Amino acid sequence: MEKIIIIGAGLVGSLQALYLAKKGHTVEVYERRNDIRKQKLVAGRSINLALSNRGWKALKRVGINTVVEKTAIPMYGRIIHDTEGNTTYQPYGLEKEAIYSVSRGGLNQLLIEEADKLENVSFFFEHRCLDIDVESNTIIFENDTREIEVKGDRIFATDGAFSAIRARLQKRDRFNYQQFYLPHGYKELTIPAGENGSFLIEKNALHIWPRGNYMLIALGNNDGSFTCTLFFPFEGEYSFESLKTEDEIDNFFKNVFPDAYELIPNLSKEYQENPTASLVTVRCEPWNYEDKVLLMGDASHAIVPFYGQGMNSGFEDCSIFDDILEDNNLDFNKAIPEFAKTRKKDADAISELALRNFIEMRDLVADESFLLRKKIEKKIFEKHPNKWMPLYSQVTFSHIPYSEALNNGLKQEKIMDKIMAKPNIESLWDSQEVEDEILSLSANA
Repeated sequence: MEKIIIIGAGLVGSLQALYLAKKGHTVEVYERRNDIRKQKLVAGRSINLALSNRGWKALKRVGINTVVEKTAIPMYGRIIHDTEGNTTYQPYGLEKEAIYSVSRGGLNQLLIEEADKLENVSFFFEHRCLDIDVESNTIIFENDTREIEVKGDRIFATDGAFSAIRARLQKRDRFNYQQFYLPHGYKELTIPAGENGSFLIEKNALHIWPRGNYMLIALGNNDGSFTCTLFFPFEGEYSFESLKTEDEIDNFFKNVFPDAYELIPNLSKEYQENPTASLVTVRCEPWNYEDKVLLMGDASHAIVPFYGQGMNSGFEDCSIFDDILEDNNLDFNKAIPEFAKTRKKDADAISELALRNFIEMRDLVADESFLLRKKIEKKIFEKHPNKWMPLYSQVTFSHIPYSEALNNGLKQEKIMDKIMAKPNIESLWDSQEVEDEILSLSANA
């Protein structure tokens, strides 16, 4: 058995610790921040997350899915709120298919607790990574004012989008790195619970207020409250830069998000006090240094949150690495380079899909032509699930590799463009003619 060093005790690092410890390895996890279990979870500092099939599979494999299920809230579809306060419901998949609202902080605490129960796992908090010698697998940490050297057989870097380990690898020859920010950021707001912990809007749905260049979303919490996230430009006529005073904030929300405004009693205070965070995409290559160091999760492929797959893709990293390790008879020498080489195309694909879905969520979900398009696809999927699966279902409710899902989605987009261009499609959409044409085009795609 080997000594494994994991840098970062976030969601992916804590789960990877469980995976490797359950195989008998000695695992040490080092985290820059203090122990999240000792903190009070503060609103306004983390987007609520949507757990879907890929994440559930990874949790189930280490036996903690049932614990997570106790606090996860199923969301069977999205509810779209227009500027008049009217709502439209759009189911996500087939009957009873759902994504699940979970607290990032709560889930992180749970994963650390589960890993810490194992005798061969140790957590070291308030240890900031200063440097790594990849030849000797030695890492230098700073704890208080002391520098500490730690050595391991393998190093897994799960230390986020601004990974210290990746920054060190970037200094090596032929390391490719790209990061770019959206012109939008995000800020959290809160819809409090009603009387006796009741939910003031539908609990089992993801709520979206799409407004073209920006949007508000809301996911439910177990105490009856909703965590809202405003995705908003940093600069411009309507932006974080332009809305500063209490009157400006109140007037904007009254006009643009009228029904949400009525539900957020501390709106201007939260808006002014809660931090504004940026949205970054990170791509890099290679993810590994020989068979010694491996980047995983956001450290290798940070993505924007608009497909709800950031956590899910990170958790899937853990389950796929486990598959590759098993296929190679537990030989890290083979598994680490193979994972780094084969997983990247799927990470790039979900990164692209997440960026595309921002446009869909903030704009297209309220478009009549788009809604008709989705209605047609849903009908074909229900009648012919083996011949047509919408892209969203491929990404969210299946384990089809992201790169395959993206390719399938591009083919489907071309088919639906032809269908939507048909004269009188609004009256023909439910016809046998349209159904047959879609199936024919799909078979020949």
